[in-house]
Amino acid sequence: MTITATRTELDQHRDHNADAAAVESVKARIAEAGVEYVYYQIVTLTGRVVGKVVPARHLLRNIEHGIQAHPGVVADLQADGSGAMLAGSPERGECVVLPDLDSFGVLPWDTRTGFFFCRMYEPDHAPGDDGGRPVPIDARGNLRRVHASFTARTGLEMRSGIEPEVSWEVPGLSTEHVPGTPHTMYHLEHMERLRPIYQKVIEYGRALGLDMIEGNCEDPGQLELNWMFDHADRTADRLVLHRQICRRVAREAGATVNFMPKPADDKFGNGCHHNISLWDGERNVFADPDVPGLHLTQTGKDALGGILTHAAASTAVMGPTVNSYKRYLHTGQFAPLEINWGMDNKTCAVRMPANGRLEIKSPDSMVNPYLSHAVLLAAVEDGLTNGIDPGLPRTTGTGVPSPFGSLPTTLKDALDLFAGDQAVARGLGPELADLFLRLKTREWERFCASVTDWERRMYGAEGC
Repeated sequence: MTITATRTELDQHRDHNADAAAVESVKARIAEAGVEYVYYQIVTLTGRVVGKVVPARHLLRNIEHGIQAHPGVVADLQADGSGAMLAGSPERGECVVLPDLDSFGVLPWDTRTGFFFCRMYEPDHAPGDDGGRPVPIDARGNLRRVHASFTARTGLEMRSGIEPEVSWEVPGLSTEHVPGTPHTMYHLEHMERLRPIYQKVIEYGRALGLDMIEGNCEDPGQLELNWMFDHADRTADRLVLHRQICRRVAREAGATVNFMPKPADDKFGNGCHHNISLWDGERNVFADPDVPGLHLTQTGKDALGGILTHAAASTAVMGPTVNSYKRYLHTGQFAPLEINWGMDNKTCAVRMPANGRLEIKSPDSMVNPYLSHAVLLAAVEDGLTNGIDPGLPRTTGTGVPSPFGSLPTTLKDALDLFAGDQAVARGLGPELADLFLRLKTREWERFCASVTDWERRMYGAEGC
């Protein structure tokens, strides 16, 4: 009797990478650009890009066998309070990091270098039934799986566009705003001063497949450069690329780029609003073409109800740093605090600026887009399944408290809410949710044990 071995997900990824047309396409791009080196990239829970560089001549070997990496890198090799690694241990075996061929790109600032985004798997020889299964703490791989299963259950896909704000410090350019003088929001003279920065970011973005569409400045030194919306998985990859582009441009310009959500007391925060929609094929189910005026379909309302219901618990992902909560607490600066929604109302946590999309305003500039989109998919599905009513949209001056409450005001409060929300945890899966919680709890503990400049001013020699 012949026994046929079950094809693992690692086997299936290898089979996909063996597609002759896809391989030839990558080889042609490598030859055309003169690529000599290739980065095999994975993204950590905190959004850092890690990986290895391999000479391009080993392409065929790497697209079949990948590279090897220890899973501890997913948690930035951080340890808990006792000194134990948060993701695995030094004795734990390495994982297989396999590239997605459709993610291949060439660095426009050095065309000798290309890159792939990758997913992580247990090796074939892993003990028990683990051989060839996806590594559950791989945030990028998790989003691919969560989105695919969401589509299988609902028949819908999520598309998203994001608004990444970052702060720049450029030699010779003051980023101070004098109270009482006109603000720099949308000021083209201020854009002119940042022209070398935004032009290079847009140039590199276009070269890497980001369909750059518009940009503006709000605070002095702050830039928001947007690109066209797309399938949520691709949007997440492109946010990571955008950050890599910004760091490269900063090095070229002798400037500093800052992704802090709240870089200073007197500065606007750096948000990363997520604009989402759900699609059935090429039909956006948030909008009905036969209904005039600004409106949201019943499907859209159900999805919105899920987003609002789980907004507080999702904040640990959307605002993942200690600094994130300074942005929410500075009222009057377009950052949300109350959990509500409105039709093109900038005070709301979720606004509907146009038919067919919802803008979620809680994510900030340090968000991991693979985690945020996975959590949004879980919240949306809960809303669709249970028909959650989002209530009426907020209008200016109503003064009516939101039935959904407010966002948490510290990372610790957000983590407590995250730990108690089963729907949010389903978006990440038990292992990834647990690792995220432990990693961020340790971050909070280190903050609580640190002496800050504010404490020195308040309680030091001059403050007592």
